[in-house]
Amino acid sequence: MIDVNASFTRRPALPFPWLVADIGGTFARFGLVLGDGSETQGGIRHVRKLPVASFADPAKAAQAYFADMAAALGAGFSAPRAAAFAVASPLDGDRVELLNAHWSFSRAAVQAELDLDAFIVLNDFEALALSLPRLDATQLRAHKALPQPQGTLAVIGPGTGLGVAGVVETPGGWTALPTEGGHATLAAADDFESALLAHVRREYAHVSAERLLSGIGMPVLYGAVAHLLGAPAEELNTESIVERGMNGGDPVCGRTLDVFCALLGGFAGNVALTLGARGGVYIGGGIVPRLGERFFASQFRERFEAKGRFRGYLEEIPTALITDTLAALTGAAAAIDQYAA
Repeated sequence: MIDVNASFTRRPALPFPWLVADIGGTFARFGLVLGDGSETQGGIRHVRKLPVASFADPAKAAQAYFADMAAALGAGFSAPRAAAFAVASPLDGDRVELLNAHWSFSRAAVQAELDLDAFIVLNDFEALALSLPRLDATQLRAHKALPQPQGTLAVIGPGTGLGVAGVVETPGGWTALPTEGGHATLAAADDFESALLAHVRREYAHVSAERLLSGIGMPVLYGAVAHLLGAPAEELNTESIVERGMNGGDPVCGRTLDVFCALLGGFAGNVALTLGARGGVYIGGGIVPRLGERFFASQFRERFEAKGRFRGYLEEIPTALITDTLAALTGAAAAIDQYAA
């Protein structure tokens, strides 16, 4: 069982250091677990963020990270013999194809190239789910009470795509539930949203949650909002939409952020009901933290609870924003810890 209060100080059969990575569509974060009791950030040290587009595959990126560590630490660095990579992709077999990036690789080939005794590849939201029981108040901002590490927990993350996963407490420890819930059909809760989804369906036969609630989806959402408001839509990326909406000078971008938060709340409530995540629902990913107070003042929580006869059920489930950008690395380390136990 994962000890939710411990650092990775146990001496398993797999020697330290361990290499952990969180690989998304835009960046890959690498870090080390040293096992010397001095770790910060959930046991992860020497974190570096590398652009995915700059490397042919994760092995080349890891080798660049090793070179950086060797230069920084000198004789104090030894190449890891165990690694866990959290990747933004569904997993089946040896071949891994990232959904929103050009990396495609063989697990066996990467393990051989990096000379690893153990190599674990897990979905990035499976890793994020494994981190949830370890997160504390310094890594979270809750709407009301903080989630408690018990029972079943869920995490939803609007980033480049939209990840969804859960984690269940069992007698043998915490077991992650990787899903592709981000591709579930998105539902409307009022007439404006119904019209918005109808407009988007003119271009996309299936409007999933990810189609609108993600970095790749925000421009689609913005275009639909602009159409319904009768306003011209510019060619804006997600970063520009968020920036303009937060600055208050662009009413269409501002309305887009409000609709985003409301739809995300309704979707999060659906996930809570589907997984029975009564311990809490966590929001990860890179978009929501940039919304700051606007997110907490939005309709997210109201829409999370607005499930008719099950409002009381949802009212008792805490929701919290993950403010620690390295949480998935902690989950990757937890996967090695479980493997080594």
